[in-house]
Amino acid sequence: MMGESGEIEVRLNGKPRRIAAGLTVGTLLDSLDLKRELVVVELNREILKRERYGEVAVSAGDNVELVHFVGGG
Repeated sequence: MMGESGEIEVRLNGKPRRIAAGLTVGTLLDSLDLKRELVVVELNREILKRERYGEVAVSAGDNVELVHFVGGG
């Protein structure tokens, strides 16, 4: 599933999406301009602990669900 441009395809919140190859969960969040402390990440049906975001790689075919918290009242 690796593209010629160094991209891979994943499912992000249920939709196919091409992202740069070699990203960790943390760098994926950074590339999406999401604050790590405000996001819960489910990778292939497993909720990741925040301290692991920088070490867990995102691979081709992964299913990534992002839930981010929005302030307000």
